[in-house]
Amino acid sequence: MLRYWTAGESHGPALVAILDGFPAGLRIDTAAIDADLRRRQGGYGRGGRQRIEQDHVEILSGIWKQTTIGSPIALQITNRDAKLERLEDLERPRPGHGDLTGALKYLGSIRGVLERASARETAARVAVGSLTKQLLAQFGIEVLGYVVELGGLRLAVPEGSIAEHRALRDSSAVYSLQPERDEEVKALIDEAGRQGDTLGGVVEVRVEGVPFGLGTHTQWDRKLDGRLAQAVMSVQAIKGVEIGLGFEAARRRGSQVHDPIRFDPQQRHLPHLGFVRPTNNAGGLEAGMTNGQPLVIRAAKKPISTLARPLESVNLTTKQPESAAYERSDVCAVPAAAIIVECVVAFEVARAWTEKFGNDSLTEIRARYEQFLELARQR
Repeated sequence: MLRYWTAGESHGPALVAILDGFPAGLRIDTAAIDADLRRRQGGYGRGGRQRIEQDHVEILSGIWKQTTIGSPIALQITNRDAKLERLEDLERPRPGHGDLTGALKYLGSIRGVLERASARETAARVAVGSLTKQLLAQFGIEVLGYVVELGGLRLAVPEGSIAEHRALRDSSAVYSLQPERDEEVKALIDEAGRQGDTLGGVVEVRVEGVPFGLGTHTQWDRKLDGRLAQAVMSVQAIKGVEIGLGFEAARRRGSQVHDPIRFDPQQRHLPHLGFVRPTNNAGGLEAGMTNGQPLVIRAAKKPISTLARPLESVNLTTKQPESAAYERSDVCAVPAAAIIVECVVAFEVARAWTEKFGNDSLTEIRARYEQFLELARQR
């Protein structure tokens, strides 16, 4: 089974991930992982920490001559701002963070909670997800995340290929597919910053080239839509997940929701094998399984909880009312969330892929995939 764990604190020596169950035979492009790490650090609205860190992945195990060998892969990202032992504890918990709840749960310090709860941890998840994107790319599967709403401003998703969308996203300072609206969005972020406030938004991830049959209907915890939702919700500050139409499906009649099925013998190529649909309201998932359509997943990110103009709180020592503590923070990290959710989704799709087609070696996976396609065409 493909799985991973992360370790490390925000201001500790490093962030570490252990990726287990990754197949042998894939030549790793570390430059591509570093590019995703840089993208996570970018986007308009980020704070001073991103000017300190220069995230770079080191692969400590699981490869030989830059090629995976089937054993656990250890990934490390060194923290340049490693000052944990010099930092003092906080006495005034910040609303929206895990400060108060964690200090009471573990009967300890706020510092011990916030260092691990910090979104800095997502750098390790981006490294893992970026590596699994390289596995998916071997089979024509592409994953792309972008911003569709920021601070209440909705940003359109134009028609076009995933390559065209990637070019738009990469040309936008806020990682949207409407770079012509960047100045409008940047002005909104600047205004929030002047007011000592923060902004949230919505990101969308699209996965193209996914074949029929990843996931299963047979058990609740193996349904791919449920697994994707859990994985995305586990990202810091994500408060809602939609697949396809999402909540809009509840407002329409069934005839306006479900995607008609057609068969075109001229389009028996991948991934839909000739079964085509005029709409994709299901977001590529039915009964917990992929249906040959692109996956479409959205995540709602709340505004960052650390405010330059802090909300009211309580001093845990004196129990007297005081303003919440302030730790260096961003005004807006929605663009960063687009790449984080992209990588989290990529891992979950890759996990479902290896469950269906195996994970010992790239050669065996390719043979099993081709056999499945041949059998599916005969069906």
